[in-house]
Amino acid sequence: MAANGYGDPEKQKLLLEEHEEKHFMSSEIVRDIIMGVSDGLTVPFALAAGLSGAQVSSSIILIAGMAEVAAGAISMGLGGYLAAKSEADHYMRELNREQEEIINVPDIEAAECAEILSQYGAEPHEYEGVVNALKRNPQHWVDFMMRFELGLEKPDPMRALQSAVTIALSYIIGGLVPLLPYMIIPIAGEAMVASVILTILALLIFGFAKGYFTGNQPFKSAIQTAFIGAIASAAAYSIAKLFRD
Repeated sequence: MAANGYGDPEKQKLLLEEHEEKHFMSSEIVRDIIMGVSDGLTVPFALAAGLSGAQVSSSIILIAGMAEVAAGAISMGLGGYLAAKSEADHYMRELNREQEEIINVPDIEAAECAEILSQYGAEPHEYEGVVNALKRNPQHWVDFMMRFELGLEKPDPMRALQSAVTIALSYIIGGLVPLLPYMIIPIAGEAMVASVILTILALLIFGFAKGYFTGNQPFKSAIQTAFIGAIASAAAYSIAKLFRD
Protein backbone atom coordinates (compact mmCIF):
# COMPACT_ATOMS: atom_id res chain seq x y z
CA MET A 1 0.00 0.00 0.00
CA ALA A 2 1.37 3.42 -0.96
CA ALA A 3 2.25 5.66 1.98
CA ASN A 4 0.03 8.69 2.54
CA GLY A 5 -2.15 7.65 -0.40
CA TYR A 6 0.19 9.22 -3.00
CA GLY A 7 -0.09 6.12 -5.18
CA ASP A 8 -3.88 6.29 -5.24
CA PRO A 9 -5.15 8.62 -8.02
CA GLU A 10 -8.44 9.26 -6.21
CA LYS A 11 -6.68 10.26 -2.98
CA GLN A 12 -4.25 12.44 -4.94
CA LYS A 13 -7.16 14.28 -6.55
CA LEU A 14 -8.86 14.74 -3.17
CA LEU A 15 -5.68 16.13 -1.60
CA LEU A 16 -5.19 18.61 -4.42
CA GLU A 17 -8.79 19.78 -4.22
CA GLU A 18 -8.51 20.34 -0.47
CA HIS A 19 -5.25 22.28 -0.82
CA GLU A 20 -5.52 25.45 -2.90
CA GLU A 21 -2.19 27.22 -3.36
CA LYS A 22 -2.49 30.96 -3.70
CA HIS A 23 0.34 31.82 -6.06
CA PHE A 24 0.09 34.59 -8.62
CA MET A 25 1.27 33.69 -12.08
CA SER A 26 1.61 36.85 -14.12
CA SER A 27 0.01 35.96 -17.42
CA GLU A 28 1.43 37.05 -20.75
CA ILE A 29 -1.61 39.23 -21.35
CA VAL A 30 -1.10 41.05 -18.05
CA ARG A 31 2.56 41.66 -18.94
CA ASP A 32 1.54 43.03 -22.34
CA ILE A 33 -1.01 45.36 -20.76
CA ILE A 34 1.54 46.61 -18.24
CA MET A 35 4.08 47.24 -20.98
CA GLY A 36 1.60 49.08 -23.21
CA VAL A 37 -0.06 51.23 -20.55
CA SER A 38 3.23 52.08 -18.85
CA ASP A 39 4.82 53.45 -22.02
CA GLY A 40 1.52 54.92 -23.20
CA LEU A 41 1.17 57.00 -20.06
CA THR A 42 4.79 58.09 -19.89
CA VAL A 43 5.94 58.87 -23.44
CA PRO A 44 3.04 61.08 -24.64
CA PHE A 45 3.03 62.71 -21.19
CA ALA A 46 6.68 63.67 -21.57
CA LEU A 47 6.13 64.83 -25.16
CA ALA A 48 3.17 67.03 -24.20
CA ALA A 49 5.11 68.50 -21.29
CA GLY A 50 8.09 69.20 -23.52
CA LEU A 51 5.97 70.96 -26.14
CA SER A 52 4.24 72.92 -23.39
CA GLY A 53 7.66 74.07 -22.25
CA ALA A 54 8.29 75.27 -25.81
CA GLN A 55 5.10 77.34 -25.47
CA VAL A 56 3.22 76.01 -28.46
CA SER A 57 -0.57 75.92 -28.69
CA SER A 58 -2.78 73.16 -27.33
CA SER A 59 -3.85 72.20 -30.85
CA ILE A 60 -0.25 71.65 -31.95
CA ILE A 61 0.48 69.63 -28.80
CA LEU A 62 -2.64 67.56 -29.40
CA ILE A 63 -1.74 66.86 -33.05
CA ALA A 64 1.84 65.92 -32.14
CA GLY A 65 0.63 63.82 -29.21
CA MET A 66 -1.92 61.91 -31.29
CA ALA A 67 0.71 61.26 -33.96
CA GLU A 68 3.06 59.94 -31.30
CA VAL A 69 0.37 57.70 -29.85
CA ALA A 70 -0.37 56.23 -33.28
CA ALA A 71 3.31 55.70 -34.08
CA GLY A 72 4.05 54.36 -30.62
CA ALA A 73 1.15 51.91 -30.70
CA ILE A 74 2.27 50.56 -34.08
CA SER A 75 5.91 50.35 -33.00
CA MET A 76 5.15 48.72 -29.64
CA GLY A 77 2.63 46.33 -31.17
CA LEU A 78 5.06 45.30 -33.90
CA GLY A 79 7.78 44.82 -31.30
CA GLY A 80 5.49 42.57 -29.26
CA TYR A 81 4.58 40.58 -32.37
CA LEU A 82 8.19 40.05 -33.40
CA ALA A 83 9.24 39.11 -29.87
CA ALA A 84 6.48 36.50 -29.56
CA LYS A 85 7.17 35.21 -33.08
CA SER A 86 10.88 34.86 -32.32
CA GLU A 87 10.02 32.98 -29.12
CA ALA A 88 7.78 30.58 -31.07
CA ASP A 89 10.43 30.07 -33.77
CA HIS A 90 13.07 29.37 -31.13
CA TYR A 91 10.79 26.81 -29.48
CA MET A 92 10.20 24.99 -32.76
CA ARG A 93 13.93 24.88 -33.56
CA GLU A 94 14.72 23.39 -30.18
CA LEU A 95 11.77 20.99 -30.44
CA ASN A 96 13.01 19.65 -33.78
CA ARG A 97 16.51 19.29 -32.35
CA GLU A 98 15.27 17.34 -29.33
CA GLN A 99 13.19 15.04 -31.54
CA GLU A 100 16.22 14.30 -33.71
CA GLU A 101 18.46 13.65 -30.68
CA ILE A 102 15.97 11.23 -29.13
CA ILE A 103 15.98 9.26 -32.39
CA ASN A 104 19.70 9.49 -33.19
CA VAL A 105 21.34 9.48 -29.74
CA PRO A 106 18.77 8.03 -27.29
CA ASP A 107 21.41 6.88 -24.80
CA ILE A 108 22.81 10.39 -24.44
CA GLU A 109 19.32 11.83 -24.02
CA ALA A 110 18.51 9.18 -21.41
CA ALA A 111 21.68 10.12 -19.53
CA GLU A 112 20.68 13.79 -19.65
CA CYS A 113 17.23 12.87 -18.38
CA ALA A 114 18.77 10.92 -15.49
CA GLU A 115 21.04 13.84 -14.65
CA ILE A 116 18.07 16.22 -14.51
CA LEU A 117 16.21 13.93 -12.13
CA SER A 118 19.30 13.48 -9.98
CA GLN A 119 19.46 17.25 -9.53
CA TYR A 120 16.10 17.01 -7.76
CA GLY A 121 17.49 14.51 -5.26
CA ALA A 122 16.37 11.28 -6.92
CA GLU A 123 18.65 8.27 -6.54
CA PRO A 124 19.58 6.01 -9.52
CA HIS A 125 17.24 3.23 -8.38
CA GLU A 126 14.44 5.80 -8.10
CA TYR A 127 14.78 7.61 -11.43
CA GLU A 128 15.64 4.56 -13.54
CA GLY A 129 11.96 3.64 -13.82
CA VAL A 130 11.04 7.20 -14.75
CA VAL A 131 13.65 7.30 -17.51
CA ASN A 132 12.45 3.96 -18.89
CA ALA A 133 8.84 5.15 -18.81
CA LEU A 134 9.77 8.28 -20.76
CA LYS A 135 11.71 6.23 -23.30
CA ARG A 136 8.56 4.24 -23.99
CA ASN A 137 6.71 7.43 -24.91
CA PRO A 138 8.83 9.64 -27.20
CA GLN A 139 6.33 12.53 -27.14
CA HIS A 140 6.36 12.72 -23.35
CA TRP A 141 10.13 12.34 -23.42
CA VAL A 142 10.49 15.32 -25.75
CA ASP A 143 8.08 17.38 -23.63
CA PHE A 144 10.08 16.50 -20.50
CA MET A 145 13.38 17.54 -22.07
CA MET A 146 11.94 20.76 -23.48
CA ARG A 147 10.62 21.79 -20.10
CA PHE A 148 13.28 20.56 -17.67
CA GLU A 149 16.44 20.64 -19.79
CA LEU A 150 15.77 23.78 -21.81
CA GLY A 151 13.16 25.49 -19.62
CA LEU A 152 10.84 26.08 -22.59
CA GLU A 153 7.04 25.99 -22.59
CA LYS A 154 5.02 25.43 -25.75
CA PRO A 155 3.83 28.86 -26.93
CA ASP A 156 0.27 29.65 -27.93
CA PRO A 157 0.07 29.77 -31.76
CA MET A 158 -2.02 32.97 -31.47
CA ARG A 159 0.40 34.55 -29.01
CA ALA A 160 2.17 36.85 -31.52
CA LEU A 161 -1.02 38.45 -32.84
CA GLN A 162 -2.56 38.60 -29.38
CA SER A 163 0.53 40.32 -28.00
CA ALA A 164 0.60 42.88 -30.81
CA VAL A 165 -3.07 43.84 -30.39
CA THR A 166 -2.93 43.92 -26.58
CA ILE A 167 0.19 46.10 -26.41
CA ALA A 168 -1.05 48.48 -29.13
CA LEU A 169 -4.49 48.98 -27.55
CA SER A 170 -2.96 49.39 -24.07
CA TYR A 171 -0.56 52.00 -25.44
CA ILE A 172 -3.42 53.95 -27.05
CA ILE A 173 -5.50 53.87 -23.86
CA GLY A 174 -2.55 55.01 -21.76
CA GLY A 175 -1.50 57.65 -24.29
CA LEU A 176 -4.90 59.32 -24.44
CA VAL A 177 -4.85 60.12 -20.72
CA PRO A 178 -2.20 62.90 -20.75
CA LEU A 179 -3.64 64.30 -24.01
CA LEU A 180 -7.22 64.56 -22.77
CA PRO A 181 -6.81 68.04 -21.17
CA TYR A 182 -5.39 69.40 -24.43
CA MET A 183 -8.60 68.31 -26.17
CA ILE A 184 -10.67 70.43 -23.78
CA ILE A 185 -8.49 73.35 -22.62
CA PRO A 186 -7.28 75.73 -25.39
CA ILE A 187 -4.52 77.37 -23.30
CA ALA A 188 -1.46 75.12 -23.29
CA GLY A 189 -0.22 76.19 -19.86
CA GLU A 190 -3.52 75.43 -18.19
CA ALA A 191 -3.88 72.20 -20.14
CA MET A 192 -0.41 71.14 -19.02
CA VAL A 193 -1.30 71.61 -15.34
CA ALA A 194 -4.45 69.53 -15.81
CA SER A 195 -2.47 66.94 -17.76
CA VAL A 196 0.11 66.64 -15.00
CA ILE A 197 -2.55 66.15 -12.32
CA LEU A 198 -4.54 63.68 -14.40
CA THR A 199 -1.52 61.67 -15.54
CA ILE A 200 0.12 61.50 -12.12
CA LEU A 201 -3.19 60.25 -10.70
CA ALA A 202 -3.43 57.68 -13.52
CA LEU A 203 0.17 56.60 -12.90
CA LEU A 204 -0.54 56.13 -9.20
CA ILE A 205 -3.60 54.00 -9.95
CA PHE A 206 -1.80 52.06 -12.64
CA GLY A 207 1.25 51.52 -10.44
CA PHE A 208 -0.93 50.29 -7.60
CA ALA A 209 -2.75 47.86 -9.90
CA LYS A 210 0.53 46.68 -11.40
CA GLY A 211 1.97 45.99 -7.97
CA TYR A 212 -1.19 44.19 -6.90
CA PHE A 213 -1.41 41.91 -9.95
CA THR A 214 2.32 41.12 -10.06
CA GLY A 215 2.52 40.28 -6.37
CA ASN A 216 4.69 43.28 -5.43
CA GLN A 217 3.97 45.99 -2.86
CA PRO A 218 1.11 48.01 -4.44
CA PHE A 219 1.80 51.32 -2.68
CA LYS A 220 5.53 51.16 -3.40
CA SER A 221 4.81 50.30 -7.03
CA ALA A 222 2.39 53.24 -7.28
CA ILE A 223 4.95 55.73 -5.97
CA GLN A 224 7.73 54.38 -8.19
CA THR A 225 5.58 54.45 -11.33
CA ALA A 226 4.35 58.00 -10.70
CA PHE A 227 7.88 59.16 -9.85
CA ILE A 228 9.30 57.81 -13.12
CA GLY A 229 6.55 59.52 -15.13
CA ALA A 230 7.06 62.80 -13.28
CA ILE A 231 10.82 62.73 -13.84
CA ALA A 232 10.39 62.03 -17.57
CA SER A 233 7.92 64.87 -18.07
CA ALA A 234 9.95 67.29 -15.94
CA ALA A 235 13.09 66.53 -17.94
CA ALA A 236 11.27 67.03 -21.26
CA TYR A 237 9.69 70.29 -20.05
CA SER A 238 12.98 71.65 -18.70
CA ILE A 239 14.93 70.86 -21.88
CA ALA A 240 12.27 72.45 -24.09
CA LYS A 241 12.10 75.48 -21.81
CA LEU A 242 15.88 75.84 -21.85
CA PHE A 243 16.14 75.82 -25.63
CA ARG A 244 13.07 78.06 -25.91
CA ASP A 245 14.69 80.69 -23.71
